[in-house]
Amino acid sequence: MKDIRFAKFLFFVNGAVPVTLLAWDALHHDLGANPVNFAIRTTGMLTLVFLMLTLAVTPFRKITGWNWLIFSRRTFGLYAFFYGLVHFLIFFAFDRSFSVSSTLSEMVKRTYLLVGIIGLILMVPLAITSTNAMIKRLGIARWKSLHRLVYVVAIAGVVHYIMLVKADERLPLTFATVLAVLLVLRLLIIRAKAATRPAMVGKPKFWSGQLQIVRIIQETPNVRTFRLALPDNSPLPFAHLSGQYLILNLQIGGKKVVRTYTIASSPTRSGYCEITVKREEDGLGSRHLHENLREGHLLDVSAPAGRFTFDETKAKSIVLIAGGVGITPLMSILRSLTDRNWKGDIHFIYCARSPHDIIFRQELEDLDKRFPNLHLHVTLTRAEGQHWTGLKGRVTRDLLNHAVPDLAMHPVYICGPSSMMEPTIQLLRDLGVPAEQIKSEAFVAAKKTEAALAAVDAQPAFGAEAAFSTSLPTVNSADPVLTFQRSKKSVPLPPDKTLLEIAEDAGVNVDFECRSGICGRCKTKLLAGCVTMETQDALDGEEKMQNIILMCQAKAAENVTLDA
Repeated sequence: MKDIRFAKFLFFVNGAVPVTLLAWDALHHDLGANPVNFAIRTTGMLTLVFLMLTLAVTPFRKITGWNWLIFSRRTFGLYAFFYGLVHFLIFFAFDRSFSVSSTLSEMVKRTYLLVGIIGLILMVPLAITSTNAMIKRLGIARWKSLHRLVYVVAIAGVVHYIMLVKADERLPLTFATVLAVLLVLRLLIIRAKAATRPAMVGKPKFWSGQLQIVRIIQETPNVRTFRLALPDNSPLPFAHLSGQYLILNLQIGGKKVVRTYTIASSPTRSGYCEITVKREEDGLGSRHLHENLREGHLLDVSAPAGRFTFDETKAKSIVLIAGGVGITPLMSILRSLTDRNWKGDIHFIYCARSPHDIIFRQELEDLDKRFPNLHLHVTLTRAEGQHWTGLKGRVTRDLLNHAVPDLAMHPVYICGPSSMMEPTIQLLRDLGVPAEQIKSEAFVAAKKTEAALAAVDAQPAFGAEAAFSTSLPTVNSADPVLTFQRSKKSVPLPPDKTLLEIAEDAGVNVDFECRSGICGRCKTKLLAGCVTMETQDALDGEEKMQNIILMCQAKAAENVTLDA
């Protein structure tokens, strides 16, 4: 069903038909000999019907593969609450004459009334939180946990009906059977998900060595894909997750230049990996790759690194939003999901300049035709004068609302230039997407890498000298000393080792990934002393002013104190 908005409208209208007919018959005095009893019985039945429909959405989606049905679940749930509330109000108004004491007394005498009111009360927080704003406020994990109360509500509703009926119990038993089947199906889905989930997802082992350029593909006039493999065509010596990147150690003009590039290929392709690189006029690394490297050349590679990854076992859908060459990590995720025949909905929104700038255009169009769960939307910012009949302009609120039903329910991955990402992330927040569901990675043109001296002179923290103690061997005061203030350790400082290597030897826990000064994972505050760093690409001017250093790059020949 392509027109999701129309489908939503259709579900809403159909849900309102029963109460409209009931109101019409009431106005025309056509509810039978006992109109109050008829109205109470009818609204109670409708409450159970909509509860069953709410519970049926998930297993029906799994069986049919119709993932678009997800948007109907909240509609069914709200109608269940609506009819349940009308059911109680009719009883309270016409049977109990708005008497609170009489209603409470009746509940005490008749247990089925107490069970029913408990079910209705449990539905109140579910109805209140059935908005995108509440999903954002609670967070998707807590919201999902809360809405599992619908199973308790359904059980209470069926028990209430069974206890009420004294004569013909066929209908209440039918509801009980349907509920039992739905509960069993739900348990089977949970069990199947647990069986397909890896027992432990470990961090891929980091590898360094040489890979050969075995193929170069011209994607657009200024974008090329470089396929890398071992010279002997054996499987890659490392495993990676979709969305991760690799590190190239390039020799340009006699100097070492370190650059990171996202792995655009799928982890399922174990024989090679691909990086897709846009040539930037002021990009030292990208110009070198485009102008000097050819098929057969060897590259010094370290891989994998990065945390911009998606675990498909923990989500039923995903939204991928890309701008320009920022498509590369998202393409890796898309290729991985389609290679594994993932059943969840994939909403892919790609913003490019012109038709000639659409990277992977043919592959995207082919995948969109082959996989009905892939919903592709490409929009161009400079489509004037071009042969283009698709979407035009930047990513907007209207585009997001049109492309992704129930946007706040999905994890969102976004990658592109900062000028595109910042306003889009703000749009997502305004539309109710919780912050923890938004994962982003910025793509910026790499700066020229120069060996640089981080002449960071810092004063010791007040009283710091008295704060240090160590369980390590006594340090010769004539040798340089590296002091970890928070860990309360002091160790010898050999000038040929990075501070990260010394920290590892001393058993001081420092977070890191790339060891190349690119990812910024090992940023640490320098409290005293000065260091030199070969690469500082991960640091901005403000961080340098605040005496932040990269542990994997920093070396020193004099006493140094760190906030570690």
